[in-house]
Parts: sequence; structure tokens; C-alpha cells
Amino acid sequence: MPSTRTRTSTRRDPVHAPTPDLPSWTFLTNHAHVMVALDRDPDLRQRDLAYAVGITQGAVQRILDELVQAGFLRREKVGRRNHYDIVAKEPLRHPLEAKHNIGELLTMLRD
Repeated sequence: MPSTRTRTSTRRDPVHAPTPDLPSWTFLTNHAHVMVALDRDPDLRQRDLAYAVGITQGAVQRILDELVQAGFLRREKVGRRNHYDIVAKEPLRHPLEAKHNIGELLTMLRD
């Protein structure tokens, strides 16, 4: 059974637990959800990201690897944990959004 604890950040609002009664689809991808969660707390563990987004830890690991490889994230090992820096100036990938960057999207989605 998953923990009901939520991680809080001293920088921003806490990452909230997923709501089980959400519709079957959302406007943002799991990649975007991971970025939103890391924007709120860049020191989240993969298990906490999985819990917040509502996906498996394996899916989180794959998404993090893809975001690092694409240049949206920088991963730094701090002790036994990872710290993630978002590269805010990185342009969004789809042609309809290419004039905007990830920083603009995350700014808009901050609570």
C-alpha cells in the first residue's frame, strides 16, 4: 500500500498525491507531469515522482533518461540521491509549441 505522505519543498508547494477519480486522459503528458513535479521539488526520488504522476518507477526512470538526453534536465548525484536542474530555455519539441520553452510552460503551471 503506498504511503499517504506527500513530499514538501521549501521552495514551492508540495507535490500532491494522485487523485484516483481523475478522467482517463489529461492534457499534459507524463513527461510534462514529471517536469511539473521536479519544478516544485528538484530533489524528488523516483518513487515519489511515480506516486505523484501515477505511473511506475520504471516509467519514471525512462522519462527522466529521455528528458536528460533531450537536454530538458540535468541530473546531479548528491550523496545517494539525485538532484535535477531544469533547463528552462530548452524549446518545446512539437512544431505547434516550438516558439515557447519549457520554462514558460512550468511558470504558467506553478500554483
